Amino acid sequence: MRALTKALVSATTAVGIAAGGLAAAGTATAAPEPTRQQAVSTEAVAPLAVVNLGLSRAEARNVQRWLAKHWNYNDSIDGYLGTNSWKAFQRCLAEYWGYNDSIDGIVGPNTVKALQRLLKANGYYTGKIDGIAGDKTKDAFKVWANKI
Repeated sequence: MRALTKALVSATTAVGIAAGGLAAAGTATAAPEPTRQQAVSTEAVAPLAVVNLGLSRAEARNVQRWLAKHWNYNDSIDGYLGTNSWKAFQRCLAEYWGYNDSIDGIVGPNTVKALQRLLKANGYYTGKIDGIAGDKTKDAFKVWANKI
C-alpha cells in the first residue's frame, strides 16, 4: 500500500511540475506567430485526369498525334489522354459531331455522345448514342484509334 501511495504521489508531483512548468512558460514567453503559407489553388496541385477509354498507350499516342495534326494539340505525345488531349478532341467534336458543352477536357456524357456520333458515322460503333462509355464504345474507339 505504501509503495502504491508513493508511486501516486510521485506521478502527481511529476504531472504538477510539468503542468506548472507549461503554465509558467505560457505566461513568461509569447508563442511565436503562426507561419503564414501562401494559398495554392486546387488547380495547381490537382493531378490531371487521364481517361483513355480502354485505349492502350500506343493507341492513345495515335489519337494524340492525330489531334496534334488536326486539332491544335500541342502537349506531349505520351499515351495518356489527359485534360489537354480531351480539350483538343472536344474542339473536333464541337465542330463536327454535335458536342455543345464547354471545352474543358472533362470526359462527361456530352463528350461521350459526340464521340459515339463520330464513331457511328465512320462505321465503328453500332450502339445507342447514350453518353455511356461502355464496352461497345470503348471497342469502337480502339478500332478507330488504330485506323487513324
